[in-house]
Amino acid sequence: MAWYFREFMKLKNLIFFFLGGAYLLLVGGCAETALVAHTAKKIRAISTPSIAKGYYKVGTPYKIKDVWYYPKVDYTYDETGIGSWYGPNFHQKLTANGEIFDQNALSAAHRTLPMPSVVRVTNLENGRALVVRINDRGPFAHGRIIDLSRRAAQLLGFKRQGIAKMRVELLPDETRIEISKIKGEYRSEDLNLNNPAPAPNAAPIKTVSIKSLALVPGTTLQKPKKPVAITKVQTKPLSGVELTRMSKITSVQQFPVKDSFVFVQAAAFSNEKNARNLKNKISNLGDARVYKVLVNGKVFYRVRIGPFVNTTSADETLTKLIKKGFPGARIVVSDKK
Repeated sequence: MAWYFREFMKLKNLIFFFLGGAYLLLVGGCAETALVAHTAKKIRAISTPSIAKGYYKVGTPYKIKDVWYYPKVDYTYDETGIGSWYGPNFHQKLTANGEIFDQNALSAAHRTLPMPSVVRVTNLENGRALVVRINDRGPFAHGRIIDLSRRAAQLLGFKRQGIAKMRVELLPDETRIEISKIKGEYRSEDLNLNNPAPAPNAAPIKTVSIKSLALVPGTTLQKPKKPVAITKVQTKPLSGVELTRMSKITSVQQFPVKDSFVFVQAAAFSNEKNARNLKNKISNLGDARVYKVLVNGKVFYRVRIGPFVNTTSADETLTKLIKKGFPGARIVVSDKK
């Protein structure tokens, strides 16, 4: 019996030895897994967008829903159409040029303009205008020309309705400055402003005394008015520099509102016969007409359907045109029927 007992104890110890080793391996494996997971979290934290820096980008042609888009530098860009906005689902995520999207900043997404670009966006429905910075790609709904940040939509007065008739104009000088800044090539042209040259020796120096004149009898003093968020109506166009200076985070510009109409433009031709042929081909989709226009001294014939009573109808017609083989069709806004 003693021999069997000793052999049993040896076997028992051997089993405990293997079980203990397996436990140590299991614990070590778990610890290693935890270390890898912790390291992965660190890596993700390090590579989060919060430290990302933007860069200049034009980009190559790309295709969305059977439509090709061709990014390019175009300092004469001026387009009308339907604008929209985006925000919560993209807040603090990377933009197309590696910056951080901030829904509370004055920025926007555009399908073809370089990043960054500076544009003036005018809400044609209420006359409000704002200068914003393009740093993302979009919108990818065919009937939209620009996607603004939530804050920009608020200031332009269309956040609640979601879309509005817009005019988008690129500001060349401001865009060039933004591009040079992001490339690290920007040099201020006003280098002497902080260190003015000394006055010449021949310049006379005199002390000038200032006195307040007595009020003319019968006059009253007017208290200065508090600044408002929206500036007064502009009677003449402002330069790009003035627009940028006025477009602060708390202010927009207010322009007179004109009647505007929504159309779907199928194409534009330099040959009137071609325009007439296309007009006849798509007349079953709506009231198709040919419009003769002069652009930079050249005559073009635009084939358009409309005007439409609402954007939904225009979107439906645009979709039909694209399916019929006109991927260049787009929604435009005009002040003429």
